[in-house]
Amino acid sequence: METLATSTSWKLACRVEDTIANGGVCLKLEDQQIALFYFKRRNEWYATQNECPHKRQMILSRGMIGSLGDQPKVACPFHKKTFALDTGECISGDECAIKTYRVKIEDGLVYIALNN
Repeated sequence: METLATSTSWKLACRVEDTIANGGVCLKLEDQQIALFYFKRRNEWYATQNECPHKRQMILSRGMIGSLGDQPKVACPFHKKTFALDTGECISGDECAIKTYRVKIEDGLVYIALNN
């Protein structure tokens, strides 16, 4: 049970049909650009910051998703640096990471938790 101190702020992001299977879309929630990914063959949803930390470009939603072993990942379309979709860790050797957000689906709607 969530308490006031730990309550999650779920924000309505979009409808499921507004997303792309095995790809990403960019959303603006409050003052943040969010990259939302539906990894259809894994039946998993992920949300991260949209900004690539290398050159500060809002581009991750256009990145290619895939797997490295069991690790779901996204590759920046400009720099080809890859990030774990579940943890945000850079898995191509750099010391940077991206912010990740929890996602839930209810009644055909996608919700993102802005305060993880």
